[in-house]
Amino acid sequence: MIAVLLVGGEGTRLRPLTEWLPKPMLPIANRPFLEHQIGQLRGHGIDRVVLSCGYLAEPIREHFGDELEYAVEPEPLGTGGAIRFAAANIDETFVVCNGDVLTDLDLGALIAAHRDHGARATIALHRVADPSAYGLVRTGQDGVVNAFVEKPPPGTADVHTINAGTYVFEPEVLELIPTGRAVSVEREVFPELVGAGLFAFTGEGRWRDIGTPASYLAANMEWMPAGGLVDPAAVIEAGADVTESVVGAGARLASGASVRRSVVLPGASVEAGAVFRDQVVGRDGRAVW
Repeated sequence: MIAVLLVGGEGTRLRPLTEWLPKPMLPIANRPFLEHQIGQLRGHGIDRVVLSCGYLAEPIREHFGDELEYAVEPEPLGTGGAIRFAAANIDETFVVCNGDVLTDLDLGALIAAHRDHGARATIALHRVADPSAYGLVRTGQDGVVNAFVEKPPPGTADVHTINAGTYVFEPEVLELIPTGRAVSVEREVFPELVGAGLFAFTGEGRWRDIGTPASYLAANMEWMPAGGLVDPAAVIEAGADVTESVVGAGARLASGASVRRSVVLPGASVEAGAVFRDQVVGRDGRAVW
């Protein structure tokens, strides 16, 4: 089966990290985010992965080589335009994934639900406690998508299921995506499919959008082993305190440094006396945000 991954965004909320490294290559628990995502796809039988690239595509190509296929957008096409561009030669059911969502979604169950419903498109949903920061999806008991709901004021939502950023498409859906301009699949294509073969599947388990500084740190904390993760190529001097943190390859923590619930990026040098709590530490030994 085929998956299209949307990895062309600029990751502006994660600058300055994304000024030199594309968001899909940022490390989560000392592995590029995209390695986690591709591993999850491979584990559910996806044997062909097409990346819809744009911004800083070359570091991705250099890392993965011929393992993946690359569709490099000539200009930003939006989520819908990127899907049509990357899937132009796909003539079978395929999966689409946003390139900034870390999840252990049961992809096999999502695909099975799509086929059981005879759907044209199926959206994976995720339940959240506070939905005020998200657009919501209202469904019927049979999984039919009935409506999309804009971000509700806190405490007012009667729906707590959000678009989780993983979809299953039939190739005919591509014809609904206009060419020659940027198109949002969420705002333009999905609403057109309401009542016309659009279904939803609510997944369980972990889900994290890594697109903000807070969520990037949270993703590392959630996906590291219990107690933390220190790369074998990192140097932790005697007297340094490292607790429940991720420390990348080539990082050095001097005696007297204290790092807790934080991420020390590869190559960072943390001086004696430096204290970090719930932060991401860059190569210069300072908090990135």
